[in-house]
Amino acid sequence: MLRVKLSRKCATMAEPKTIVNPLFLREDDLRQAIELLFFAYRDFTARGDAILARQHFGRAHHRILYFVGRYPGIPVGDLLDILNITKQSLSRVLSQLVREEYVLQKPGTRDRRQRLLYLTDKGKTLERELTSEQRMRFAAAYKDAGAVAVEGFRKVMLGIMDAKARKRFLSPFET
Repeated sequence: MLRVKLSRKCATMAEPKTIVNPLFLREDDLRQAIELLFFAYRDFTARGDAILARQHFGRAHHRILYFVGRYPGIPVGDLLDILNITKQSLSRVLSQLVREEYVLQKPGTRDRRQRLLYLTDKGKTLERELTSEQRMRFAAAYKDAGAVAVEGFRKVMLGIMDAKARKRFLSPFET
């Protein structure tokens, strides 16, 4: 629940709607969706941020750990595409994770210039710790919302993604 003092008008807009509104494309409803996404993401990342801070890491570290854990053997180029960051940004964070033995780089089997990424045991442990509460939050929310709402959520999230990201998400990774 929002615990900041809001004007009466703002407090009314911030309350979640419990009935289906056929006018869901109105300005107030769209702004409420933006706020819901903001507050959900803030709470979704809070525990992970605290764990990362103890390691002197940030969210970029978490994203790398997550996707390398999700797709063991992912090539660096594919990770760049997923994260949509510069090579320099990835290199800085990835180098730290490799140096501190959270991520292992191996040459590609077909192309020795290719770098394939894997989590070490230390990396797997940290990744599990970072995402465990996030998985529990989704499980509880999914259970509470039901299958139809979960499918609706998935459609909305896919609709928010740009076409390239959506295609990438819907296509299986080939590593």
